[in-house]
Amino acid sequence: MKEFFKYVLATVVGLIVFGVVIGILGVMSVVGMISSGQSTKNVSDNSVLVLDLNGAMEEQVGEDDFLSMLSGNSFSTIGLSETLSAIKKAKDNDHIKGIYIQAGVLSADFAQVQEIRNALLEFRKSGKWIVAYGETYTQGVYYLASVANKVYLNPQGMIDWAGIGAQPMYVKDLLAKFGIRFQVIKVGKYKSATEMFTEDKMSDANRAQVTAYVNGLWDNVLKAVSASRKISIDSLNAYADRPLAFDDPASLVKRKMVDGLLYTDQVKGEIKKRLKLDEDDNITQVSISDMENVKEKEKGDEIAVYYAWGDIVNAPITNSLMSAQHQIVAQDVCKDLQGLMDDDDVKAVVIRVNSGGGSAYASEQLWHQISLLKKKKPVVISMGGMAASGGYYMSCNANYIVAEPTTLTGSIGIFGMFPDRSQLLTQKLGIKFDEVKTNHHTLIGTPARPMNEEEIAVISRFIGRGYRLFRQRVADGRKMSVAQVEAIAQGHVFLGQDAVKIKLVDELGGIDVAVKKAAQLAKLKEYYTSDYPGVPSWTDQLMNATNTGNFLDEKLRATLGEYYEPFMLLKQMNETDAIQARVPFFLNIK
Repeated sequence: MKEFFKYVLATVVGLIVFGVVIGILGVMSVVGMISSGQSTKNVSDNSVLVLDLNGAMEEQVGEDDFLSMLSGNSFSTIGLSETLSAIKKAKDNDHIKGIYIQAGVLSADFAQVQEIRNALLEFRKSGKWIVAYGETYTQGVYYLASVANKVYLNPQGMIDWAGIGAQPMYVKDLLAKFGIRFQVIKVGKYKSATEMFTEDKMSDANRAQVTAYVNGLWDNVLKAVSASRKISIDSLNAYADRPLAFDDPASLVKRKMVDGLLYTDQVKGEIKKRLKLDEDDNITQVSISDMENVKEKEKGDEIAVYYAWGDIVNAPITNSLMSAQHQIVAQDVCKDLQGLMDDDDVKAVVIRVNSGGGSAYASEQLWHQISLLKKKKPVVISMGGMAASGGYYMSCNANYIVAEPTTLTGSIGIFGMFPDRSQLLTQKLGIKFDEVKTNHHTLIGTPARPMNEEEIAVISRFIGRGYRLFRQRVADGRKMSVAQVEAIAQGHVFLGQDAVKIKLVDELGGIDVAVKKAAQLAKLKEYYTSDYPGVPSWTDQLMNATNTGNFLDEKLRATLGEYYEPFMLLKQMNETDAIQARVPFFLNIK
């Protein structure tokens, strides 16, 4: 029996050692693949840059979406920074002759799509060509692809062209079924973020501002597509009223929405003709990730482009599925900006803000750090899809603010939202409470009962003080009087194109416009840009996925669809600050 156990033990040890060796070899193989992928590359002559528009767009991703590569996930994350850089490099690279846009399901905000579209327009101005093809075009992807020299559609494909709408969701009655309601204290008649929890429809003020920015977004889309496709705006509106998605694809050619109906192999033939290749020749394709490894010479002085996007929080929200979403963590961002402030090689800083806001306290900390940075070197804000409420708070004291026409900004206002679970606890669960206290407000905020009028008055004074501070920050930063700010505050949301008229924004444009302004303010003749913060390494991505449950998060997103965000919002509610400076939690723009 001793011999038996000895052999069994030896076998087990051998299997463990074998597993460890295989694991090490596997890690070494992955590291090797990543290292080879990150090495500097030369682009072959007669190449085509492929933009695969299938995935969720974030402001910044990094050199490799390591987890998508391992899982083979076709719906991956696309970085705006990396995409813009690839298009710019392709424009300046003599070996790249054109761009092929592969239409897919792209989840991106209008400002991101507008920024890429503008970069593609600059690419075309260089004399190079763009060809777009899709089996199905979503409205946003068609808006982007319409800039191409030729737009092709599969003979059995469709174009989703039906206009833009917003469909806010209201959960007051749902929460009431569980014995939960919210006590809300807010400043600003347009501050509509709380309506999701307290109303069952839009207020008149919110309906007015939502109507304004939805119409503004659609006007931008119509003008751009009309100019590119040479179709009148009246016709485009008539097509949206049909809507086009249910039309015979052949009619889309007659209406000039597409240039032809082709299968994938036939589109390749069209590209080969442009490259002057024989039918049997292969097309040399270059991806966005490939272009990241095409190095450009760094001449002159450095301008830092710092990406800040997501909900504004003071400390990371951890130990929940919500931690899988990107956040502007004030503690971390302030340290990063301090580092850029102390770095003498960095002559100016562009901060790319894409946020609907969040914690009012964290927004104040970010405002303070940006104000300190501004004292040492120029700071220019580049606004993405949203830079509203807390996102505008942190931006308002910069030297200069640039926004896209479709950016949602403003929303100068603050609210407090306090869940009242007393009915859930006392009536539905049968829990009873009693109390003993030493002072009048010792138990303010207790879950045993809703706040009374006196307690609400105390918190209202606190929130009012926060609103006045926010308003003063804007007045000081934008060199306006408090009365001027108040006239456009009250939580009112504006499109970037309207924010310029009321002096909340200085100029319309994208990151490139912001960088040029930063160079001008810093009096730089030659300059290059560097992206901050540093992108996570593949090991950090792996550890982050392990710690935050990214896999489960992605499964939930796929399962819940449009209900994912409201579900996650309710899940997160206990972990967010009660005092918020933010736009509606869930805009649901379609």
